[in-house]
Amino acid sequence: MLNRRIVIAGFAALAFNVTAAHAQDWKAKYPELVFAKVPDENASGTSDRWTPLMNYLSRELGTKVTLRIANDYAAVIEGQRAGNIHIAMYGPASYARAYVIGAKVEPFAIEVAADGTKGYYSVLYVKKDASFQKIEDLKGKNLCLVDPNSTSGNNVPRFAMDKLGIDPEKFFSKVVYSGSHENAVIALGQGTCDAAFNWWNDENESNLLRMDRKGMAKAADYRIIFKSEQIVNSPMAYLTDLPTDLKAAIKKAVLELATKDKAAFDKIYEGKQKPFEPVTHKEYEPVVDLIKFVDSIRKQKS
Repeated sequence: MLNRRIVIAGFAALAFNVTAAHAQDWKAKYPELVFAKVPDENASGTSDRWTPLMNYLSRELGTKVTLRIANDYAAVIEGQRAGNIHIAMYGPASYARAYVIGAKVEPFAIEVAADGTKGYYSVLYVKKDASFQKIEDLKGKNLCLVDPNSTSGNNVPRFAMDKLGIDPEKFFSKVVYSGSHENAVIALGQGTCDAAFNWWNDENESNLLRMDRKGMAKAADYRIIFKSEQIVNSPMAYLTDLPTDLKAAIKKAVLELATKDKAAFDKIYEGKQKPFEPVTHKEYEPVVDLIKFVDSIRKQKS
C-alpha cells in the first residue's frame, strides 16, 4: 500500500511538473499578450472601460496583458491575421471578416444581455422631431454608417436595405462612415446625417443610453425608425495557434471575470450584462454567410 501511494504521489508530482513546465514555456514565449477591442467608442472611453480587464488578466495569467486601442475595425482584424494581436473583442461581423480572410482565430466567450439573451439589434435613429417614419422616407438624405466591418453599423443595415430594394449609394444623397457608434450619433445630432445606424440591446441598454449616461447625448432627442432581426452577440477570440494551456487559462479567466473581479466586469458593462459564456465558431456561421452575401452585393455593383 505504501509503495502504491509513493507511485501515485510520484505520478502526481510528475504531472504537476509537466504542467508547470508547459506554463513556463509559453510564458517565456509570450512575456506580453496584446488585447485589442474594435472601436465602438472613443479611445479614452475604451481605455477606461477595458483597462481593468487587462489588469485582471495580467494577474490571472502571470504575464503582462496590454490593451491596444485600434483606430478602426480593420486594424484589429489585420492585427490578428498577422499574429500581433493575441486576444480581441470583436463585433460579430468583424470576427466573421477575420475568419473569412484567413485569420487563425477562435471565439471562446460571448457577451450575454441582462435578460440572458445572446443577441442584439441594429437600429436606425433619426432626430425625435424629424418627419421620417421608415427607411423609404430618407430618399435623397444623408446616412451615417459606422465602419465597413461593423455588424450593426454596416453589414446588417446593407443586408436589410437590399431586401427593401435599396442601393444605399444611389438612394441616399451621401453615405458616411463615422468610424465609431458614438461618432455616428454625434454626426446625427450635428446634422451631418439625417439618420444613423447603431447597436441596441433592449430598452434598458444601447450605445445611445451609454452616451446619455456619459453626458455625450440625450437619448430623448432621438427615436428609432428601423430595428433589425436579432444578431448573435459579440465574441472574444484568441489566436488558434496559441498554446493549448494558454488558451485554456485565458478562457477560464474571462469566464470567471464577473465573480473573481466584479468591479472590472462592471466597468465594462456598467451592470447591464450577465457574465461571459462559452461560445464556438458554429454560432457565428450565419454571420459568415451574411458577410459573404454583403461581399457578393458589392461585387455585383462594382
